[in-house]
Amino acid sequence: MAAPLPRAPVSSPASRAALCPARSNPCTAAAPSSGALGWRRRQPCPVLSIAPGSARSTPAALAVDPKVEALLDSVKWDVKGLAVAIAQNVDTGAILMQGFANKEALAATISTRKATFYSRSRSSLWTKGETSMNFINVHDIFLDCDRDSIIYLGTPDGPTCHTGAETCYYSSVYDALQGSKSNQERQVATTLYSLEDTISRRKEEIVTEGSGKPSWTKKLLLDNQLLCSKIREEAGELIETLLENEDKSRTASEMADLLYHAMVLLSVRDVKMEEVLEVLRRRFSQSGVEEKASRKKS
Repeated sequence: MAAPLPRAPVSSPASRAALCPARSNPCTAAAPSSGALGWRRRQPCPVLSIAPGSARSTPAALAVDPKVEALLDSVKWDVKGLAVAIAQNVDTGAILMQGFANKEALAATISTRKATFYSRSRSSLWTKGETSMNFINVHDIFLDCDRDSIIYLGTPDGPTCHTGAETCYYSSVYDALQGSKSNQERQVATTLYSLEDTISRRKEEIVTEGSGKPSWTKKLLLDNQLLCSKIREEAGELIETLLENEDKSRTASEMADLLYHAMVLLSVRDVKMEEVLEVLRRRFSQSGVEEKASRKKS
């Protein structure tokens, strides 16, 4: 794990070397964009160096590429020179944390690809993970339509919350209104992850409660042959919607069936959906020919 990056004065060559090292520049990694499948190859990021300062840093405090400087100036910073900065998991879609960024913090994030914020209590920059080593590795950065809030889209190295939870957002308002206590294991889950969680709970129930009168999910988890036959069946029905030019809603329905059964298989194999999405993300930065060639080598 890389050590926290030092903050050197603007005039220090070491500052530039630390923020955009020549041998291993994270800015050349693949990252999402609006291109095909949402991803394309990135060009090396502009070199910049940063001096510590107040939230309302002036452009003189930044030695930046003119394009980056123009982008920083386009953000609608508030009267204190800050904007809300949200870190989001690129694979799961989970909101990891929320903080504030100023020009320096956003510039540092662009350069280092480590989610960097401005601490209002300490009046200084801080990189998430500089103490815990649980960095958030940024793949892309988005500004909202009003350009007054920021999303750092990336992959976390470990739990994001200081409590040890995967995300700072694990307290459901509706659970609280019903008298339920906050559960740090709870995720702000998208539809796929909610389904994965349900399948996982059914799997745990088989161990803790025995087979009993199993649900359909439990039956599939207990019978590999049944599960495989259902995946083949659902795949065939999905194909038929194309060959028979069936209604779009029918295609969506059959795909939902196939996806559900495939996710049960993933659970049997102890493969997380996040692992599948990570493989897809890596492939998006390759051509089809390159991707197939890499499969043969592995």
